[in-house]
Amino acid sequence: MEVLHARCAGLDLGKELVVACRRVVGSSGATSEVRSFGASVRELMRLRDWLEEAGITHVVMEATGVYWKPVWHALEDSFELILANPKHVKQVPGRKSDVNDAQWLADLLAHGLIQASFVPPRATQELRDLTRTHKQLTREVARHALRIQKVLEDADIKLSGVLTDVLGASGKRILKAIVGGEQSPEILANLALRTARKKIPELQEALGGHIRSHHRFPIGIHLAQIEAIEGSIAQVEGRLEEHLKPQAEQVRLLCTIPGIGLIAARTILAEIGSDMTRFPTVGHLVSWAGFCPQMHESAGKRKSTRIRKGAPWLKEMLVQCAWPAIKVKDSYLRARFNRLKARRGSKKAIVAIAADMLRAAYFILKREVPYTDLGGDYYDRLDSNKARANLVRRLKALGYEVQLTPVA
Repeated sequence: MEVLHARCAGLDLGKELVVACRRVVGSSGATSEVRSFGASVRELMRLRDWLEEAGITHVVMEATGVYWKPVWHALEDSFELILANPKHVKQVPGRKSDVNDAQWLADLLAHGLIQASFVPPRATQELRDLTRTHKQLTREVARHALRIQKVLEDADIKLSGVLTDVLGASGKRILKAIVGGEQSPEILANLALRTARKKIPELQEALGGHIRSHHRFPIGIHLAQIEAIEGSIAQVEGRLEEHLKPQAEQVRLLCTIPGIGLIAARTILAEIGSDMTRFPTVGHLVSWAGFCPQMHESAGKRKSTRIRKGAPWLKEMLVQCAWPAIKVKDSYLRARFNRLKARRGSKKAIVAIAADMLRAAYFILKREVPYTDLGGDYYDRLDSNKARANLVRRLKALGYEVQLTPVA
């Protein structure tokens, strides 16, 4: 087999140990040398020097948890680095060891049998850390809200049945009053603000439970945690705004996609970056994100078409945004969802809509143009004869004779 990289190395990464194999092809053939290093900064510098001694040009490592990141940062300025998907470079069964893994990676890299994973620039990685932290903090607020709801139900307080957001301005005022010892449903209901005051009679009935000090204590704890987390979220949002100032126009263009708001646009930029030349085609991006069905066929039978995990942060966000996107009337996304739902079901249809939104984001970032909707009648315009035949068939099924006359 042809050797593409005569001087390369494979790294097997662990939490405290890096096993490196440098492979050099000379006049007498290929020779390999294996050495172990620690995971500290000094040890990684020793690893870099050891690889440079042999004139190594390419280095491959597996995407193992977060352990690959410090090694990547230590070597990225000196070598051409390749991050491999562990599923694509599995060792032969029965030969699993750190040394064998490092040698196996080096051999695969030497013959060009490893496909590099997408590693965004450091600025995009920092943006990704911020958006993911924002998402995690938001989830924590939701968890504390659910715990408050559980305590309220135990006290027979039906606040969530009246207020849309228990942690809104009115909800927080009422909860703080409850924690402070207030028990009168009339007084608590009168704490409502703005439009919630229209529901004062309903609030009085919902707040007529049996609250005790046993309930007030955990509610106060959770409220304090929520306020602290909301303060952290505000700090993260401020940092995000500062970080995204150079990309403000790209954020604005992404927000033209139906269902995509400011948070979603930030997440898209953080997960895929703004440079679409890293993906040769839009299909490569969709496949990387995990929206393409797997190919599992044997003996002429298709076993499974499940999509793989891909980019979980990006996929989850796009699927969430797809639901409001299909509610836009006379839009292409709504028409496509209804078309797919009839054949594949709503779950698979919504995943397809999320993939279409990612395709739109690809071309928006590549061409720097706003989103243009194809229209709800896109499929009718695409094949008018087929649309006409379907409508005629449906009318005949209802018992009508159909005669078509073109409009002048």
